Amino acid sequence: MVNQNKKETIRVVLVDDQTMIRQGLGYVIKMQKDMEVSGEASNGEEAVKLVGEIIPDVVLMDVQMPNMSGIDATREITRLHPSIKVLILTTFDTYDYIVDGIRAGAVGYMLKDSDSQDMLDLIRRAHQGEALFYTATAAKALAEVLQFQQKNHESSSHFDSDADSVLPPLVMLDQLTDREQDVLEQLSYGKRNDQIAQHLLIAEGTVKTHIHRILQKMGVEDRTQAVAKAIRYKIVK
Repeated sequence: MVNQNKKETIRVVLVDDQTMIRQGLGYVIKMQKDMEVSGEASNGEEAVKLVGEIIPDVVLMDVQMPNMSGIDATREITRLHPSIKVLILTTFDTYDYIVDGIRAGAVGYMLKDSDSQDMLDLIRRAHQGEALFYTATAAKALAEVLQFQQKNHESSSHFDSDADSVLPPLVMLDQLTDREQDVLEQLSYGKRNDQIAQHLLIAEGTVKTHIHRILQKMGVEDRTQAVAKAIRYKIVK
């Protein structure tokens, strides 16, 4: 008989070119009853290949690595495996890295010197479908990415990229109601359903209904994918 109370094990892949960093992260994660380290990679190319083989739930991704950067690896992983949550874990609280990470599809950004409990919280919440950016610079970058659509896609903007220029238009945008746009924006800020309900002065059940419709219209499976797609296509108010 299956134990209905048993927690799902979160399968994590660690990507970092420093062995000691991977060992330290792995030790903390392996101590958790609801997590396991499913694999390790020392550069972006290895990460893309490994993730394709084992299909983990969450990837902790460094930025600066040989052969392929963490940003490029994140972009490739999220393109090939949209359901996998990629979290940027780096030494650099750098604006451009954060923006590039968001645009590549990462759903979280945290510094390596953060508290280990915050890292574990990031993994769990990302796995549940939340988008989380833990630094002040990340919060600023996220806000500006969300507001960028109001600038009429100016060609001089540093948010533009070759990857964006080849993305097809999202016809579903015209199908989102104003309230669904409001809910999607709150999702992009990492808000829980009860927080969205309180902010928009609506019932939590109504929020769930809006989210369900948003996922259907955007053609995605969960709120993390909705946020990543909204940010990538600059469609959030």
